[in-house]
Amino acid sequence: MDTPIYAMKPEKLVVIVAGEASADHHGAGLVEMFKQLRPETRFCGIGGKNLERAGVHILFRSSEMAVVGLTEAVVRIRTIFRAARRVKKLLREKRPDLLILLDYPEFNLYLAKFAKRLNIPVLYYISPQVWAWRKGRVKKIARRITRMAVILPFEKDFYRKRGIQVDYVGHPLMDRCRETVFIEQNSQGMLTDDADGPVIGLLPGSRKEEIRNLLPEMIKAVKILKRDYPRIQCLLPLADTISREFIHPFIDNAPVNIQIREGEIHETLGRCDLAMVTSGTATLDTAIMAVPMVVVYRVSRLSYLAGKALIRVPFISLVNLVAGKKVVCELIQDNLTAETLAYEAGILLRNKTLRERMRGDLMEVRRLLGRGGASEKTARIAVDMMEKGA
Repeated sequence: MDTPIYAMKPEKLVVIVAGEASADHHGAGLVEMFKQLRPETRFCGIGGKNLERAGVHILFRSSEMAVVGLTEAVVRIRTIFRAARRVKKLLREKRPDLLILLDYPEFNLYLAKFAKRLNIPVLYYISPQVWAWRKGRVKKIARRITRMAVILPFEKDFYRKRGIQVDYVGHPLMDRCRETVFIEQNSQGMLTDDADGPVIGLLPGSRKEEIRNLLPEMIKAVKILKRDYPRIQCLLPLADTISREFIHPFIDNAPVNIQIREGEIHETLGRCDLAMVTSGTATLDTAIMAVPMVVVYRVSRLSYLAGKALIRVPFISLVNLVAGKKVVCELIQDNLTAETLAYEAGILLRNKTLRERMRGDLMEVRRLLGRGGASEKTARIAVDMMEKGA
């Protein structure tokens, strides 16, 4: 039986925690760049398929921990506590040279507090959205985090003004999206008047709760659009955390043609005229490809009311937040119905001028996300921290 990688005594050991699908992607890019700089370093922690492929020994699967909202978190609380105990045991017994945390704030800030007591340096990559809600958590971050690497342009000033050592590294999505698939090189608005109908991207999220809440409404909306566009087609890029078996019951009897696509999300988006997108990182994927979109979101009533009382920003979508203005329509909670989604999507499909205006705004969002290199910049910060011990 092979010895677990975390039980070895490597020259350097790094623990990394990525509790969600997008963090798993971004963490993998960081680990790959880190290993180029210090190939002898060993990694273990919480993550998914991407971190595992990058060479991280996975202690706990992120797919078992991903939740949406307060009531959904209760369902998985035992799993989350079990994962926390396992990581704490590792930190206490192995005293790694560095702890890298990605998003997933409540869990990760709890681990950061424990690591701080053990004098383990902590790098937080991909900031919790404390600038949006519960800003009081920034005091916890200042006490528990050694250094931050942030990915949104406005985050650097937010943390710097609060006395936290912070670097803006740009968005790691720009590392993942190859230049050859950028929308201005592949498409100039593919919607035409020929026999083929429009291609709609359906991005219902990377968590099962999101998909249950949102994919049925997306499919109903497309059914409504089919009245005007009989040959309408749909592409559904599959998140790494979701299996085909989970998706099939939603789409097997759908009144429209829906193709599940695995692999590179940007290549799928590059074939779409329009997208219906769950609020989250996928909105930035769609913006990078300059695909017109309608953003949707729905959680339980309790989660929504709690969030509404705490959120202090004018938008929920990262696209609008990065742009600093309303670029895309947001349909939230009770405002999200199949009829409203079909209506907003139909406006974009019919109005070329509106689509092109949105494309221009999305290209500006892409520019604001940086020119790439986030994984390498963050890896260099992490190596520096590991070698200095702080």
